[in-house]
Amino acid sequence: MTATYAAFMTPALNVPNSAPNAWLLLIVSLPTSSATARMRIWRAVRTLGCAALRDGAYLLPAHAEQAMQLRILADDALQEEGQAWLLRVQAGDAAEDSAYRALFDRTPDYTRWLAELSEARKTLPDLVAAERSRLQRRHARAYDTIRKIDFFPNEATVRADAQWRDFAAAIEATQSPGEPHAAAGGIPRRDPSQYQGRLWATRRNLWVDRVASAWLIRRFIDPHAGFLWLANPADCPADALGFDFDGATFTHVGTRVSFEVLLASFGLDDNPGLVRLGAMVHALDVGGSTVPEASGFEAILAGARKRLADDDALLTEVGTVLDSLYAHFSGNRKP
Repeated sequence: MTATYAAFMTPALNVPNSAPNAWLLLIVSLPTSSATARMRIWRAVRTLGCAALRDGAYLLPAHAEQAMQLRILADDALQEEGQAWLLRVQAGDAAEDSAYRALFDRTPDYTRWLAELSEARKTLPDLVAAERSRLQRRHARAYDTIRKIDFFPNEATVRADAQWRDFAAAIEATQSPGEPHAAAGGIPRRDPSQYQGRLWATRRNLWVDRVASAWLIRRFIDPHAGFLWLANPADCPADALGFDFDGATFTHVGTRVSFEVLLASFGLDDNPGLVRLGAMVHALDVGGSTVPEASGFEAILAGARKRLADDDALLTEVGTVLDSLYAHFSGNRKP
């Protein structure tokens, strides 16, 4: 059995000048014995964001990134001794096109997610740092799932984006009071020889970006660095090099966290191991694409903070973990 990849186009005289969206319609028919394949295809079309017109008939905007996956599903149906048709269709008029678009209104999905987000926000003060980060990642995955299939953004899209930004800001404020705001501008290259034996200062109660930055400073920039842990960044001495707070010499710039700014400042951004370590720090500090090692490091840091009230002791202990991670990220061998 071969698939039918047909094109059905409404006659030109019936199509308004403001041409409606093109659509792809996947029609599959599977033998009754192919229950597993039927479930697999059903789950796939749901993940792709298709609208089910009826059992075995699935609609998707032709412009969607997921559209190419429909051809794969058609081939999958054929391999199961079924039939498949992938049709390109177009609405006859604007009203029909609007009816198709309404099938992809993600407002109900956003509404459910926002309700869950609201309840999660109430729990933030009672959670430890690692739990807050896990909560943020879980809701980020749920949000991303909806956004990927939100083909026609509307007011619900805008509202969800605003609420997600507020939620992330609330976690940031709870997790690390005084977290810096990203500065604009470039990152000047600095001569490491001018930064030896200096006093460096950052906010106390070290978390990911600060402990990693302190490790980086002592390990690769200033081996004899001294550190001052500040209760209030405003108390930073004039002769100290501040990092990871607003107004500090080294802090967030653009999309880069303090660790990444230090890499760029001292010409360390050509070190693959440090760049990969920086990607982990970035994900844990401000979000984004994560790495498998991130959750383990976060758990170790959270446990160390519970055991060690002194930031010097914390840096010493977590520094050995960062040494190992750096060796891991620098190696070519897979475990």
